Amino acid sequence: MSRHKALYQMISSSNSGLPRFNFTPPQRLSQGICYWGEELSNVSCTYRTKLVVRCKAGVVPLMKQGDRFLSSLSSPALAGDPSATHRHIKKFVAASPKSVTLNVLSHLLSDQTSYPHLSFFALSLYSEITEASWFDWNPKLIAELVAVLNNQERFDESETLLSTAVSRLKSNERDFALFLCNLVESNSKQGSIQGFNEACFRLRERIQRSSSVYVKTQAYKSMVAGLCNMDQPHDAERVIEEMRVEKIKPGSFEHKSVLYGYGRLGLFDDMNRVVHRMETEGHKIDTVCSNMVLSSYGAHDALPQMGSWLQKLKGFNVPFSIRTYNSVLNSCPTIMSLLKDLNSCPVSLSELRTFLNEDEALLVLELTQSTVLDEAIEWNAVEGKLDLHGMHLSSSYLILLQWMDEIRLRFRDQKCVIPAEIVVVSGSGKHSNVRGESPVKALVKKIMVRTESPMRIDRKNVGSFIAKGKNVKEWLCK
Repeated sequence: MSRHKALYQMISSSNSGLPRFNFTPPQRLSQGICYWGEELSNVSCTYRTKLVVRCKAGVVPLMKQGDRFLSSLSSPALAGDPSATHRHIKKFVAASPKSVTLNVLSHLLSDQTSYPHLSFFALSLYSEITEASWFDWNPKLIAELVAVLNNQERFDESETLLSTAVSRLKSNERDFALFLCNLVESNSKQGSIQGFNEACFRLRERIQRSSSVYVKTQAYKSMVAGLCNMDQPHDAERVIEEMRVEKIKPGSFEHKSVLYGYGRLGLFDDMNRVVHRMETEGHKIDTVCSNMVLSSYGAHDALPQMGSWLQKLKGFNVPFSIRTYNSVLNSCPTIMSLLKDLNSCPVSLSELRTFLNEDEALLVLELTQSTVLDEAIEWNAVEGKLDLHGMHLSSSYLILLQWMDEIRLRFRDQKCVIPAEIVVVSGSGKHSNVRGESPVKALVKKIMVRTESPMRIDRKNVGSFIAKGKNVKEWLCK
């Protein structure tokens, strides 16, 4: 017989008539789930069927040493040999610095890990880490580990960790509540119905028992974010209404979570309804909000709507950002296809435009009319620098093509100063999925070679390309 069936019952508030959510003690899910009044059918006991469009939390980039370790952990020599695997993990923890070891653990605990088949070993790795002299107990890490174990249906092990955490934290109301908040969000990112339901039940108990406005606010925030991660934005909106009943004012965070929850599912009418409500309630439509809308349209290949939204932003006086570029250009199939072959992709903006269809051409036009390039450029007598940090490959590509046109115009202006050096900062790959391997650096290098640029990798900074200003002028103005 299953042990933890979570039954979420929606009942009317005795004071307002608005829907309010109470929770009965959780039991296992094998007998079915009634999820805040809506039955979830055809779902496994613990796994929620994940839609193609997911809210992607940023994966923790792996350091090279960590990447080598995880690659070795996948070797055939260790397959089917738990003892050898344990010794290999133990040896790695003993020989590696704290930063590398925790980097590997954090990567395995991410829902976007590049080694999902190795996340099973996260608990073994954590167990060895607890024996290290530098080990510090971290409740957020525990929440993430519990969520991974729930996702793997290793409930006995997750409950052991959870019980230990509860014992350590329950005497401090705020720390315990924040742990439960992390538990709700971690389980939602892993897509574990069982873990999410149980965490929500515990967090609901905290809300009911606490008189702290801070605790209640943080709890509601996590429930809203978690429900949206679980593709339940309608239920998240009901939680926002409950906040109003409890005299806790919902903020921009909650509205943006719901907005993005609808957008990821392609429910654009609901998404735009939330945008309108934010406007009427005085919440600013800022760059973050606008990028969520763009990302939602892009995930569903809604390029015409994306173009209309970019034009609408002018009325909101919302500035574009690097993330705007990332969201838009990652959704342009032609550009993404061209970048698969750096030997043949266009190396000028005018050439690129000849490859784009009408929708993509409008998006590129709107982006290139923004101030993002100006903000990425520094220009003085000593140095003219373009900084590509934070830009995805597609954004770096368009910005680089724009930059070549822009500085060509500057060099042709007799009044414009010619910097002593021109620098393009591509980064060396410290924040890439595999540390030290930078796709942006490879892109810049290839374009510089193909255009016969005088710029070369800086010997003092391998994440930059450098040349004398007069040589760059001769190159671009020849």
